[in-house]
Amino acid sequence: MKTIEKYWEERPLAVILFIAGFFRLIAVVFSKGYGMHDDHFLVIEIAQSWVDNKDYNNWLPSSANLDRPSGHSLLYPGLHYVLFSLLKFLGMDDPQNKMYIVRFVHACWSMIIVYWGYKIALRTSGIQAAKMSGLLLASLFFMPMMSVRNLVEFACIPALLLATWIVIKEENTNKAMPFILAGIMFSIAFSTRFQTSIFIGGFGLALLILKKWREALWIFLGFLTGLFLIQATTDMLIWKKPFVELIEYVRYNLENAKEYPNLPWYTYTLLIAGILVPPISLLIIFGFLRSWKKHILLFLPAFMFFIFHSSFPNKQERFILPCIPFIIILGSIGWCNYMAETKFLERRYTFYRTCWIVFFSLNTIPLIFVSAAYSHRNRVEAMVYLSTKPDVNNVMVEESNHSYYTVIPHFYLKQWKSDYFVTSTYTVDSMAKRIRNSPSELIPNYIVFNQPENMDARVKNMKNLFPELTYETTIEPGFIDRVMHFLNKHNANFTSYIYRTKK
Repeated sequence: MKTIEKYWEERPLAVILFIAGFFRLIAVVFSKGYGMHDDHFLVIEIAQSWVDNKDYNNWLPSSANLDRPSGHSLLYPGLHYVLFSLLKFLGMDDPQNKMYIVRFVHACWSMIIVYWGYKIALRTSGIQAAKMSGLLLASLFFMPMMSVRNLVEFACIPALLLATWIVIKEENTNKAMPFILAGIMFSIAFSTRFQTSIFIGGFGLALLILKKWREALWIFLGFLTGLFLIQATTDMLIWKKPFVELIEYVRYNLENAKEYPNLPWYTYTLLIAGILVPPISLLIIFGFLRSWKKHILLFLPAFMFFIFHSSFPNKQERFILPCIPFIIILGSIGWCNYMAETKFLERRYTFYRTCWIVFFSLNTIPLIFVSAAYSHRNRVEAMVYLSTKPDVNNVMVEESNHSYYTVIPHFYLKQWKSDYFVTSTYTVDSMAKRIRNSPSELIPNYIVFNQPENMDARVKNMKNLFPELTYETTIEPGFIDRVMHFLNKHNANFTSYIYRTKK
């Protein structure tokens, strides 16, 4: 224990990076599957389908004669396309092995958040703030798992932090190039996640408030340069017009904002207070708000981003991710400054020590389990199982307990045929009509029954269409899936039963 304390005092950054790297490697190895729809179906499925000369979701004009774009930036899935193309050239075909590589690359990319988050706090405030922010960025229970997910909301953060670090580090220089580079980093973040425009706009406004006109201009020029190189060039090559994906993205979100979860304005406040783990989360929030004037360059971008998303009707937890590291960094700075100015520890050391004991008690167990969580295991493993069957023709999903069906992760199935499904509204009789009009190469010969409810009746009903239906295997959900379903029955994590249509 004394050795650890000695290292913590003498080499805190090394300790922090070790903790961050250790838990991210656990996530690389064990955190298989995908967390949400978007981090798989809007990235992995898209990229692999392009490699296989398909166009999942019909994002490209040539595949579906589309007259307008989908409203998605192609930078992030495009980078995955390059990676998967390279892996194909090297002979790697197994989807799970590919995802080990993807998660490892993301884990390395996310280490920028920890390293430069520490550096920003160190340069802005001092060693205590750096140690606090670095430790939180390294070890908060959700950080390792999120670090290896294919979420644009998380993948954009390192570029935002790098740009911020460059500006803070070069605040006294007269050179233009560092700020142009910062602008290019902002354009990379923007091209990964369009909504970071709110953060970038807040950063520019903070520079203008600080009367750093020249720096703001150079950053703007760098941002425009990156924007034209990434967005305009890509759209011109595909759509023959610049910025059409961005325009479509704005149009779609304005017109469909109320079609998604419309939660109260305080949703993200409660979320941040919870996921940063109380009571330390309350200290972070206090320090963040207290520092608004002194550190406006760190405060205003994150605050504007937070206010925008709290006001916008469509609220999903992942949307707020880009500003969370900045809240942690500035919150640590503000809290440590408060302790130094008020001599807080001299009067309340026991209270402060208890806060950290409670934090580690609440954070450590979820950190271990969440970092190793296999999300949506049944969906992934069902397709992995079927991908090993040499006779698999196509797959049908049976979810007649409700009016929708769970989309198949084709990436793990290694084929891109149309989905066949049975629900409470699209019945077996409807499916029989579809099959009669389908070419033989599309007719499914394996059926995945999701959820155990009413299985006997559902199998009996399906035998009206496939009389030789036989049981193959059962795929259970992972531990984290069971927990999520227990906490919220709307979380679609369930057991899958695979049947074959012919003996």
